[in-house]
Amino acid sequence: MSRVLRTPEERFEHLPSYAFEPRYVEDLVGYEGLRCHYIDLGPKDAEQTYLCLHGQPTWLYLYRRMVPTFLESGARVIAPDFFGFGRSDKPADQGVYTFNFHRNMLLAFLTHLDLTKVTLVCQDWGGILGLTLPMETPHRISRLLVMNTALGTGDVPLGDGFLAWRQWCRDNPDLSPGKLLSRAFSTPGSR
Repeated sequence: MSRVLRTPEERFEHLPSYAFEPRYVEDLVGYEGLRCHYIDLGPKDAEQTYLCLHGQPTWLYLYRRMVPTFLESGARVIAPDFFGFGRSDKPADQGVYTFNFHRNMLLAFLTHLDLTKVTLVCQDWGGILGLTLPMETPHRISRLLVMNTALGTGDVPLGDGFLAWRQWCRDNPDLSPGKLLSRAFSTPGSR
């Protein structure tokens, strides 16, 4: 693999409403040498495990307010950062980031932690990738909590609208929710 970037730990200090202990796995099958960040909270023998998959351009921080609610039910809660996001390693080669790269990482992650009785919690790209898992691993996924996503197969090229969105995210690395909303609700030609 080409050069890999790693966000320094101090960049994650003092985040509001986020006090979860980071965990890392560096030996996912097919991803050796890449460090994947995740949280794993609650009893290991819980009747239900919530696996929370974030979208783009977010990371597991997205679920910081849902995690305590899931834990109150007595469940185990796991949330990984996809490669390229949050505390996980970021391969510098943009060509690496394909549907199958991320989907296969999820399969390796499920196997590595030997997860069963999973409630898959997914939104945005977490759903596009995650909703393919029940067909591949029906013995692991028992329930779905699906928000703001679609069922993707990875065999259709990305549309112009999505490509424009991705370019806009690249051009605006300090993604401001206010700026994003003003862009979404502005009239054509006023941007």
